[in-house]
Amino acid sequence: MRDIKKILAVRTDRFGEFLLIIPALRALKEKYPKARITLVVDPYVKELAECIAVTDEVITWKNRRHKFGEILRFSTELGKGKFDLCVIFNPSKEFNIISFLAGIPIRLGYARKLGILLTHKMKDEKYLGLKHEIEYNLDLVSLVGAGTKDKKLSLEIGDDIINNLCKELGIKDSDRLVAVHPLTSDPVKQWPKHYFVQLIKRLTMELNVKVIIIGATEEVSKQEGFISDVDDSLVNMINKTNLRQLAAILKKCRLLISGDSGPVHLASCVGIPTVAIFRSDLPAKSAVRWGPVSKGSAVIKKPNISDILIDEVFDRAKEVLER
Repeated sequence: MRDIKKILAVRTDRFGEFLLIIPALRALKEKYPKARITLVVDPYVKELAECIAVTDEVITWKNRRHKFGEILRFSTELGKGKFDLCVIFNPSKEFNIISFLAGIPIRLGYARKLGILLTHKMKDEKYLGLKHEIEYNLDLVSLVGAGTKDKKLSLEIGDDIINNLCKELGIKDSDRLVAVHPLTSDPVKQWPKHYFVQLIKRLTMELNVKVIIIGATEEVSKQEGFISDVDDSLVNMINKTNLRQLAAILKKCRLLISGDSGPVHLASCVGIPTVAIFRSDLPAKSAVRWGPVSKGSAVIKKPNISDILIDEVFDRAKEVLER
């Protein structure tokens, strides 16, 4: 295989999915230690992409449908970069076209969405949920012989960000912090919100912890209704942080409690355990594929997510906090 000096890695969907390519990026760096790695991500994810140790440059490409003129212009710009290798982690007709038009000689991806334009491809069987997304990403880069024994997630988050946030929020080193993410972008993965309300009340009253509620959604009125149902001692950070600040907050917490969502993987990146609430009847959305990978984490799963009891989540959270 030719000398690889410049690598383009593409993952333009949501931040949780993006974070799970970190071990694959590490594998590429171990295979090609002198290569420069450029990431193409959605603008929303840019600040996290810049916190990955092996990242040299970040380019943004909005996760939406683009006109052919936009595709052509972007292909031309990438062509000027003279990349040797492109890895397309989320199947994308647009990027299969872009990488081809940019003249990148080695193009890795999945055999779908104009996969004929790729030089190295594999069948996309991720929907079967037979292994973790991290492993699927590593399978893809193995097409060029890349691999790593270090499969952990990690981000470099500066202490100044953490200290400034703690000062702003009045958080002390002695506070026992638990983050709760009660929202999800996919309704089929939503544990009932009134369950979260009761859980948070029990956490604050019985375990003497300070709860930080995190999340982001456009349904602001529903958020406010949710917050008004719980104790005033909560730290409400919904829609009040960027992703880098959210990582800093999680790094100060002892535990995250969440449904299947991006913060689960962000918590893994900063090394805190998660109690994750999952449905078990949808292989493509299962904990096998999307579960937390940080040490000490636990998954509670049932076919009907509403059948997961508050007591089950509370007891598991208590168990993790008492370790």
